[in-house]
Amino acid sequence: MKTNYFFCILIFGMLFGNCKREESLEKYMAKSWETTYLKIEMPTFENTDSLNVFEDKFDNNPIQVAQSKYNLDGTFTAWFLTNSNQKILETDGTWNVVEDSLKVSFFYNNKEMKVAYKITKTEEGFKGESKYDWDNDGIADDLLTMKTKEIKNE
Repeated sequence: MKTNYFFCILIFGMLFGNCKREESLEKYMAKSWETTYLKIEMPTFENTDSLNVFEDKFDNNPIQVAQSKYNLDGTFTAWFLTNSNQKILETDGTWNVVEDSLKVSFFYNNKEMKVAYKITKTEEGFKGESKYDWDNDGIADDLLTMKTKEIKNE
């Protein structure tokens, strides 16, 4: 009987002990990232009935790319890296995760930004989507989609 009990515990441990637990979103986000794709769809651009779409894949030697570093203490730094490797327009902020969303708070152009992104992990990094008032027309109806890749060996 003791042998069967021991054998059952051993099998249970082998089956479930080797299962890889998914990394928490907080831990996953606490890295450095570079934006590889950005699309903003603004259906009522600046209070008009005109749709304005901005889209960039950052694949033709762009003048600058957006990068960021998220720290486990809930702070982050974001900046643009020029094609001459110079950091410009650096800003600091705070972040946290609520379920599948990344919530960030920071100042940009003398305005406090509080944005939530639905995060989907990808092979390279993550995809973030948010509805926000990106065109500053007073209506949070603009859809931003971004894709990132992890910056390794920083």
